[in-house]
Amino acid sequence: MKLRFCLLTILLLGACCGPKDGVHTLEVLSTNDVHGTWFDSSYVDGSIRPSLLAVNTIVRQTRESAGHDNVLLLDAGDCLQGDNATYYYNYIDSTVPHLYPRLVSYMKYDAIAAGNHDFETGHGVYDRVAKELQEAGIAFLAGNALRTADGKPYFPTCKIFRRAGLKIAVLGYTNPNIPGWVSEEMWSGIRFASLIPLVQEDVDRIQAKEKPQVTIVVIHSGAGTGEGNSLENQGLDLYRSLRGVDLIVNSHDHRPRIEQSDSICLMNSGSHARNVAHATLAFTVKKGRVTDKTCNVELIPVVAENADPEMRAAFRREFETVRDFTRKPIGRLDCRLRTRDAFTGMSPYSNLLHTLSLSCSPADISFAAPLTYNKTIESGELVFNDLFSIYPFENQLFIINMSGREIKDYLEYSYEKWIQTWDGAHALRIQLRDDPRNSQRGWSFVERFYNFDSAAGINYTVDITKPFGQRVHILSRAGGSPFDENATYHVAMTSYRACGGGDLLKLGAGIDQPESRIIARYPEIRNILYQYLEEMGNIDPAVIGDPARIGHWEFIPHPLADQALAADMQLLFGTE
Repeated sequence: MKLRFCLLTILLLGACCGPKDGVHTLEVLSTNDVHGTWFDSSYVDGSIRPSLLAVNTIVRQTRESAGHDNVLLLDAGDCLQGDNATYYYNYIDSTVPHLYPRLVSYMKYDAIAAGNHDFETGHGVYDRVAKELQEAGIAFLAGNALRTADGKPYFPTCKIFRRAGLKIAVLGYTNPNIPGWVSEEMWSGIRFASLIPLVQEDVDRIQAKEKPQVTIVVIHSGAGTGEGNSLENQGLDLYRSLRGVDLIVNSHDHRPRIEQSDSICLMNSGSHARNVAHATLAFTVKKGRVTDKTCNVELIPVVAENADPEMRAAFRREFETVRDFTRKPIGRLDCRLRTRDAFTGMSPYSNLLHTLSLSCSPADISFAAPLTYNKTIESGELVFNDLFSIYPFENQLFIINMSGREIKDYLEYSYEKWIQTWDGAHALRIQLRDDPRNSQRGWSFVERFYNFDSAAGINYTVDITKPFGQRVHILSRAGGSPFDENATYHVAMTSYRACGGGDLLKLGAGIDQPESRIIARYPEIRNILYQYLEEMGNIDPAVIGDPARIGHWEFIPHPLADQALAADMQLLFGTE
């Protein structure tokens, strides 16, 4: 009798632990690079936008049709930066539970991979959020963020789920290039390993230990080219090389994408809650083993107007709190700021950024780039919300030492990304192509516009008829004193740039270890702008454009440069 009981127990345990024979269908929904677009309404004019509220409508519909136990909801990072709401709950009111864990707990997210902008918020923010997510039962994953003390992951690498009658392993990783963008003080005690070969090693180890039927890898990494030459973008590298993985969720580059083959699928929803990525994985099980599988991936557009009314009501008080905070009057703008004007020369927008930088001692010279492609802030009363339009990122201001020659070489490299030698057709480095973010054909910059640094504190010209290395001619310091290529200057720039972002320091100025050049660190540039308004009361174009302070630069020769740039700007932006 005892023998029969033991055998029956073993058989029952086996039946409970292994998947049942038949077809098991798992639905995976994912978001990424939401950047704080949690609410469907903007804070000032009430315009409607895609949001997590509208994402939740899709999530609810999927769960209702497929069954709650057959759905996984994932996010691939950059959750904690980019919007008024993230700023408020990161830095203004840190005494209450952070809003993000409460939102994703309401939506029943299963796992979230940390993004580079999440680490940019600093230990005080992401450590608190990770703790609150853990308390809500949500995994915050970053298997390649390793403690410098012992080499173990700072955040978990993997979480195991039981869905659709299957055992599922979800592994998560952040972007390994974080030290190239973010000041070390924000990620102290951590080092970031390349996803190759680490992810495959972790997959092999976890599969040997846990024996899951499904393995999903969530990475905060762009797709890249698949040629293995970009630490920042390793998505296609993994897609083409990983063994034993069913689905990759990638992110970071804000480019919606789906790929699928017989053995593995990849999906990226894009950014700012505009799409939900959706994978349907079907597994055929015979005698407890998976004998066949299929994977289909798609992008589901998020309809902004379809925000979940119940979720909106549940978080109405939090929305109103953020709205009221960001409507606070803070000063006056006496001219229009338009970011695209910075592409053709000096502009009030770039003059403001340079003025803020040069107000920080001991800065002699400033580097700054336009941070949004085509944003306009009209003159009139400014409210706190406008600061996010003027400066959308949480970059600090750093000051580093550079020689005059390094400054010149830096600018040559910046303008090489920005313009091309006049060929009778174009002065700006632009091309006609399909935009991978929205599949629309049009003219766009070949390079990333937020790396188009101009300088202040000096007088110089940029000749569009000259080749790379001969375009920039520095005439003098802003006040008229000589500029010496052998002298050392104190140069203000964003923490992103000072840590190597955009490679302007390394490939332009030839500075391999820029962190060794840092002589001063200031708070976030948005806070410097706020302090400026508190002191001055207004943004006066004559003050921020004072040539004795910021100098002067222009594209030459005239009128050729003016006409060529105007023609290219019309291709990029159309008529006024």
